Amino acid sequence: MSTPDDAERLSPLAQRWPRACKFLLSGCAATVAELATFPLDLTKTRLQIQGEAALARLGDGATESAPYRGMVRTALGIVQEEGFLKLWQGVTPAIYRHIVYSGGRMVTYEHLREVVFGKSEDKHYPLWKSVIGGMMAGVVGQFLANPTDLVKVQMQMEGKRKLEGKPLRFRGVHHAFAKILAEGGIRGLWAGWVPNIQRAALVNMGDLTTYDTVKHYLVLNTPLEDNIVTHGLSSLCSGLVASILGTPADVIKSRIMNQPRDKQGRGLLYKSSTDCLIQAVQGEGFLSLYKGFLPSWLRMTPWSLVFWLTYEKIREMSGVSPF
Repeated sequence: MSTPDDAERLSPLAQRWPRACKFLLSGCAATVAELATFPLDLTKTRLQIQGEAALARLGDGATESAPYRGMVRTALGIVQEEGFLKLWQGVTPAIYRHIVYSGGRMVTYEHLREVVFGKSEDKHYPLWKSVIGGMMAGVVGQFLANPTDLVKVQMQMEGKRKLEGKPLRFRGVHHAFAKILAEGGIRGLWAGWVPNIQRAALVNMGDLTTYDTVKHYLVLNTPLEDNIVTHGLSSLCSGLVASILGTPADVIKSRIMNQPRDKQGRGLLYKSSTDCLIQAVQGEGFLSLYKGFLPSWLRMTPWSLVFWLTYEKIREMSGVSPF
């Protein structure tokens, strides 16, 4: 005769450790999406950092020796000058980052939706709750993942430094972590965390909130069922909204995380995210906040599509209920 303990041991992992299972599944889906779209992220970062007015005032004359002109020319320039595989430079910390970031944000959002806020009796989840849940999930996930995001951004710029005749800063991912930790301490690993979580809150308000809202609207109010068509339409909408909301904060984040620092880990160009915002607008104009928008959107949309389709499918295969 089986006991409750025996039944628990025989139950599926998704039922025994639901949050851990969802964390791992979202990390797997994010890894697939990151590998497929990473070259667009590299292109976006290079476009966002070029032409910094603050860097020119610092006296770095090499910055604009070979400026990038548009997404396609940037990508082609990287291939021609650095090599095809350099389009994936920094992908390892990016995967580390997304395992932590996506796992943290997905688990947090579902916990808030199912436990803290709760759905109504007709399974409707109010938009205002979804907005708050999406922003809070982004903050939690990004704060946990900030060290890996910092390494990813700085490693993405190594190829550009080599072309400008500057010495490379890192030999690899683990050396980058060790060097940042040695120069700036634990605090240095969270450099740029304020604009980072600001961006994550906006992006997840666009991504999680839009996907969840559009998907359940389609399921509850149209003939569409909870299937790949609904998932695809919802993810396309979420990618567009996330790009529009997140690009300005992404520009600020990239510049703060890539700026040179003193021995105490303090930035030499910007005092804060607000200072970076003001300098960018005054020195380069408002549209500088949307530098890299096209590759950001072109990356965010397929990333969102690949992530959500993969995530929903592996949840189904693992016996976990749909998102």
